[in-house]
Parts: sequence; C-alpha cells; structure tokens
Amino acid sequence: MKYLLSHKIFAVGLSILVLLSTFSYTVEKHYCGDRLVDVAVFSEAKGCGMEMEAISKLKKPCCKDVVDVIEGQDELSIASFDDLDYSVQLFISSYIYTYTSLFESLPKRIIPNKDYSPPNIVYDIQLLDEVFLI
Repeated sequence: MKYLLSHKIFAVGLSILVLLSTFSYTVEKHYCGDRLVDVAVFSEAKGCGMEMEAISKLKKPCCKDVVDVIEGQDELSIASFDDLDYSVQLFISSYIYTYTSLFESLPKRIIPNKDYSPPNIVYDIQLLDEVFLI
C-alpha cells in the first residue's frame, strides 16, 4: 500500500517532466545600463522609457534587450515494431508468448462419479461379522 502512493507520485512526476521538456520558453530581459529593469517570460519585457534617446543618432543607446530562448524537443520519436532488428523482434514476440502462456488454466478433469451418492448404511457389517481392525 505504501508503494502504491510512491508509484503514483513517480508516474505523475515523469509525465510532467515529459510535458515540460516539449515546451519552448522565451525569457526577455531589459537592461538599462548595467541594471536589470524588467524580466518577462512568454511576452516582451517593458522598457524603461529611455528608448527615445536611442532615436537620436548623437547618443549611444544605454538600454539593451537580452532574449534567452530555451527550446524544447521538437519531436518525440516512437519506434514501431517494424523498425526494430529481427533478433529484437524475435525476443519480444517470444517473451510475450511465454508470458501469456503462464496464465493459461489447466484443462478441467472429468470426474465420472461426481453426482453419485453412496448407498445408505443399514447394518454395521464389521460388528455383525465381528471383524475388527487392530
């Protein structure tokens, strides 16, 4: 019983891991000088309002945007049975055949006198013949 809960937690954890590994994340950071002003996940980072100075060509822009992209898996590959080598196919098919044959029941034996009722004992023959087992 105690293993049942831990197995369920482990299965849910692995399914969340597979789900999160297929997502792609974008983290945008806006720096004004050397100070981090804004961080945004899945959207654009808000500026500090000093982008107007970047328009003038006389001044060097002090703001910069850094975009970190964390890419997930594009495609999860699932191998079919036909993609496997012949020896692996043979092993898997023989393993499944022997595993399923473990649970086959034995044939029912026929009992011919199952519905036969024995006769009623009217006399105790051992007592009448005075034959006793010692």
